[in-house]
Amino acid sequence: MSRPHELEKQALNRLDFQSFLGYPEQPPDYSTVWSFRERLASTGRDLEVWDELQRQLDAKGLRVRKGVAQDASIIEADPGQCSGKPRGDDALTRRSRDGSWAKRLKESFFGFKLHVKRDLDLGLIRAVEATSASVHDSRVDLSLPGEVVYRDKGYFGVQPRGWDATMRRGVRGHPLGEADKARNRRIGSKRRPVERVFAVIKRVFNGGRVLVTSLPRVRVKLVFSCFCFEGSREDGEGRLPLGLQSGYGRTTIQTVLGQDDN
Repeated sequence: MSRPHELEKQALNRLDFQSFLGYPEQPPDYSTVWSFRERLASTGRDLEVWDELQRQLDAKGLRVRKGVAQDASIIEADPGQCSGKPRGDDALTRRSRDGSWAKRLKESFFGFKLHVKRDLDLGLIRAVEATSASVHDSRVDLSLPGEVVYRDKGYFGVQPRGWDATMRRGVRGHPLGEADKARNRRIGSKRRPVERVFAVIKRVFNGGRVLVTSLPRVRVKLVFSCFCFEGSREDGEGRLPLGLQSGYGRTTIQTVLGQDDN
């Protein structure tokens, strides 16, 4: 979904892709995939697809039991060249419409931000959100009431909807004590698995940089990157985790969009 040209090539040459598509007589080409992705972005139904996946996981009894970890990572984009002229919404340009600048570790980045909540027991991604890069991590709360949510120091001082397990940060006149430092180490070890989501999306799926210019399009790409992360996880015997079958993604999409959208 994130690279239509590559998807068209793989759908023609690989049996596992054809199996996922239900062995169609004519696999989708580049323009079909692009149009489908644009329709998802314009209607917001990519979020409905994600919610349907979560419903199916809950139906299998795969609910959150040991808490969740939330984190965010910057997804870079091309800021383009600014001529100083005003730009309308219909302007044809490669300049990003919704991206913004953000600074992390004394380095500036332009683009967007992927926010993820991952189940610590089963390792499943339970919530996804995409924002402009300038939106602070703490302004996005993906937790639900009753969940224990583990977060890093970037969320310090902001109360989540769930039970707060945020790493503490020293402030002027109130440095961290040994008990707080030990607590931070325990929380750090708990929330560490959420970092793997960003590592796989960026290094394996090449999702660390996007070429699309609007936030809805970026969100579609990131939602399906997380979808692929779930489908790519395997246990020690090479099976998809927790009984998920190779066609679960197709079934999820068909449930939301109907057979006519294949």
